[in-house]
Amino acid sequence: MHERRFHADIARLRSPERLARLEVERVIELITQKGDIHHVLDVGTGSGVFAEAFSHAGFEVEGLDANPEMLAAARTLVQGVHFQEGTAESLPYPDAAFDLVFMGLLFHETDDRLKALQEAARVTCQWVAILEWPYETQDFGPGLDERLTEKDMQELSLQAGLASLQILPL
Repeated sequence: MHERRFHADIARLRSPERLARLEVERVIELITQKGDIHHVLDVGTGSGVFAEAFSHAGFEVEGLDANPEMLAAARTLVQGVHFQEGTAESLPYPDAAFDLVFMGLLFHETDDRLKALQEAARVTCQWVAILEWPYETQDFGPGLDERLTEKDMQELSLQAGLASLQILPL
């Protein structure tokens, strides 16, 4: 299980170049402008980059990651966020526990994408937001074989029973 888990240097996740490429504040703004969002789950939180940004924006945040080393880093780097070990395919939370479930550059790494999306839909009462690499060859990020097309996302969303899908390129 977790064959596609991120194994690179934790410090690389917070490099200025990578943070600029992620457009963290813009992402937070885009996905929180709809609805009355208070409680956010950051699935695949890694070193807590997005969890920290959600928290600074005034949201109650919980972060989840399958990698204990990442969680240790997140707990050291980010204050005011509860971090827990777990997987996207088996979220340890009750139904409708969060207003927003966010997966930032994690979805391509899940072992069972449909199950991960179903679990995200189960624990949210409003929104699931997924930030993923575009389906194009780039000098950074995962290889094209790990990236998802818009058609892949549409099919998975339908299979997971999500009401709608909106794709916003950054």
